Amino acid sequence: MAARKTNAVDSVAQLEKELAQVKAQLAKARAQQELEAQKIVTALNKETTKASTKAKAARTKLAAARKKKTAAGARQAESAKATLETAKAAQDAAKAELATAKQKLADIKADNKLASEHAKAEAKAEAAMAKVKKAEARKEAAKAKAAAKKAAAKAKVKAKKEAARARAAAKKAAAKAKAKAKKAAAKAKSATKKKTTTRKKATTKKAATKKTTARKSPAKKAGAKKSTAKKASTKKRASKKAATKKTGTRRGRPPKKAPASA
Repeated sequence: MAARKTNAVDSVAQLEKELAQVKAQLAKARAQQELEAQKIVTALNKETTKASTKAKAARTKLAAARKKKTAAGARQAESAKATLETAKAAQDAAKAELATAKQKLADIKADNKLASEHAKAEAKAEAAMAKVKKAEARKEAAKAKAAAKKAAAKAKVKAKKEAARARAAAKKAAAKAKAKAKKAAAKAKSATKKKTTTRKKATTKKAATKKTTARKSPAKKAGAKKSTAKKASTKKRASKKAATKKTGTRRGRPPKKAPASA
């Protein structure tokens, strides 16, 4: 559709260009026609003047011949009369032709004047049309500029809103991340504190156990030594008893001698 419209506009522009060229050619042809007609009138004017001069000379000659009262004078008068009639006819023809040429020149001039006035009026109308078009174009340009300015302002406001929204979102995200980081830090701190407390408790318990062990150890060692000594004494007594029983020692009697070996 746009291509068709462009082509149509181009066709109109082409025709307008061709019309302007034809108008220029027509104006040139009109001027040439008027010039040619003027040349013809000038030439016919000269011819008419010559014919008038001849007629005048023939009339003078006729008058001079008529003054003579002789037969030769009569013959001269007749000849001069014929010459005058011929000259007069030529003068009349030249005058008629000149009148026709002048009328034609007048008609051409009138046509050219009318065409010139029409061209001037057309040029004036075209200038007025061009002025109107220019004013409309200026108006459209102003409207387009205002629309562009309005669109730019609207886009600026939109961009400002978007930027504000983005800043708010970024601020919110930053606050959220900060809160999350704070919470994580607090959690880590709590875990570390708990771990430290547990380690401290374990250390304290270990130290207390070690102290208790250290405290209990001498008594236990003493008891162990006493028990060992007691056990050793009992064992000694038992050994002694066993030895006495083995040897068969009796009260107040010496032990039996062992038999000699063979």
